[in-house]
Amino acid sequence: MTEIWPVVHAERQALIRDLEGLPAQQWARPSLCPGWDVHDVLAHLVDDARTTRLGFLRRLAAAGFDFDRCNARGIARERRADPRDTLAAFRAVSGRTTSAPAPPATRLVEAFVHGQDIRRPLSLTRACPTGPVAEALRHQLRTSTKVGGGRERAAGLRLVATDAQLDAGAGPEVHGSALALLLAVSGRPVGPEELTGPGAAALAG
Repeated sequence: MTEIWPVVHAERQALIRDLEGLPAQQWARPSLCPGWDVHDVLAHLVDDARTTRLGFLRRLAAAGFDFDRCNARGIARERRADPRDTLAAFRAVSGRTTSAPAPPATRLVEAFVHGQDIRRPLSLTRACPTGPVAEALRHQLRTSTKVGGGRERAAGLRLVATDAQLDAGAGPEVHGSALALLLAVSGRPVGPEELTGPGAAALAG
């Protein structure tokens, strides 16, 4: 965690900078996360940053151990009427180091994937650090989709990052940046030019 938190904090600060001055109508734009708009994703990130191990377990139990319901309640709790106030709340919690009881790499997944959930629909770009992105991808490849990972999506494929030391799996090859592979494995849409190789269509699908 001592290596992961500085990366997470840097990603939070970069997202804050990107969203400062965002026009009001842009906050309602659908994100890459199905069913959530840009404002929803930011509220989720506020909730995620506030989460503690014990608090998460209590909230999950109160939601009947339904992760989607738990997340929806967290968004409702942290989403302000004015998106600028939600952004201010995110700024206030951006330096926190609390987490749900999950592997440390999930903090990287949250930062990178949700950052892109927001940025891509807004045509914003960020050069994310490839080493930590590759670590987030390795975590997703080890983790079932039932708990937010992407192992099943990559099954039967060989993923090769073009910008990081990552070559994982066996089968038809998929080449792309570590970030594009991370998004695809996490169930997010990527551009047709971002993935290449005989297994690209299967992963993108």
